[in-house]
Amino acid sequence: MWIKICANTNLDDAQMAAELGADAVGFVFAPSRRRVTAKDVAQITPHLPESVERIGVFDSRYAEEIVAAVREAGLSAVQLHGGGEPVLVRRLNDLFEGKIGIIQTVHWAVDEGEESAKAVRQRLRAIEADHVIERILIDSKVGQATGGTGVSFDWAAARDVLSSGEGRLKMIVAGGLHSENVAEAIRELNPWGVDVASGVEKAPGRKDRDKLAGFIRNARAARHR
Repeated sequence: MWIKICANTNLDDAQMAAELGADAVGFVFAPSRRRVTAKDVAQITPHLPESVERIGVFDSRYAEEIVAAVREAGLSAVQLHGGGEPVLVRRLNDLFEGKIGIIQTVHWAVDEGEESAKAVRQRLRAIEADHVIERILIDSKVGQATGGTGVSFDWAAARDVLSSGEGRLKMIVAGGLHSENVAEAIRELNPWGVDVASGVEKAPGRKDRDKLAGFIRNARAARHR
């Protein structure tokens, strides 16, 4: 089970996530209360284990802007929080020479019922057909708010959608996860990975050690079962 702890804003929290067993730590460059700059992150990444992925979350449509931030911040992967147009994805892949991983966020609108399932299914088919991205993060969208909402999407409705691909896409579940429900999410959806931000915080941008430890422990245990 791949585990990403997102929306880190300081060295202590990122190191704590790594120490407790996270596979990846995320830094938000998109508009957010937890937003950081490349300069901020450049002070953190050199102090993290090489085995831990360092992922930047971007909503920029400009490949060169993303590449510059990745290089300055010392990132090993990017997560496209916005639309992820095929032209942008291919351009990034070319500029990175395939050496920097790309994760695409696909938003599940929690208030749109069956239309959400239909939209996500279509998006996954398009991504699969493009054969560039292999990791997909499914996150909740509440109104205009995307990411860090603390709200779960409909797991029952998502079960068939997330398993409908041919197996190439690696599904990462986010949105409203915390230590008390991550095991249920894993049992329901059987994802490749899970992602959490607000669910392990004591305040926006500040992680809680007990919540973080519980989340990682329960996610690992659920996968083993």
